[in-house]
Amino acid sequence: MSTLSLWTRRDPFAEFDALIRDASGAAATRPTARLTGFTPAAEVVRDGDDALVRLELPGLDVENDVTVEVDRGRLVVRGERRDERAEERDGRSLREVRYGTFQRSFALPTHVTADAVSATYDAGVLQVRVTGAYAGSEARRIAVSSGAPTAPELAAGEEKPSA
Repeated sequence: MSTLSLWTRRDPFAEFDALIRDASGAAATRPTARLTGFTPAAEVVRDGDDALVRLELPGLDVENDVTVEVDRGRLVVRGERRDERAEERDGRSLREVRYGTFQRSFALPTHVTADAVSATYDAGVLQVRVTGAYAGSEARRIAVSSGAPTAPELAAGEEKPSA
């Protein structure tokens, strides 16, 4: 839950109307609509032959709430955000709980194994290095010749296929 409404003595009917709007889906366009999860921002950059995947995960306990793995040719980062806050305002207790799971997945080149992947976390950013992800991926120009294509030579005793 991303928002918390407090009943007030001023206008309980307004709170009731808001509850009805929330239940009917009319609140979906309001900025206070509930969130069920989140998708962390991510970028992939090239560093020589390595790929760096950076994900913004501020405030997460990465040792307990984040998993980085290689699964069937994909780099998979998944986790859960749990954030609880409590405060006192005007003699009232206010407690807010935000939570949600996430998963980001990135295709890996076929030659990359889990041994080539390492991860670090600093200042709210998870950085995953995929060593050698771009190795051997340089484009190679192929010469194009003009003229009719030549048929492959037949071995002795083979017959020419009919058209």
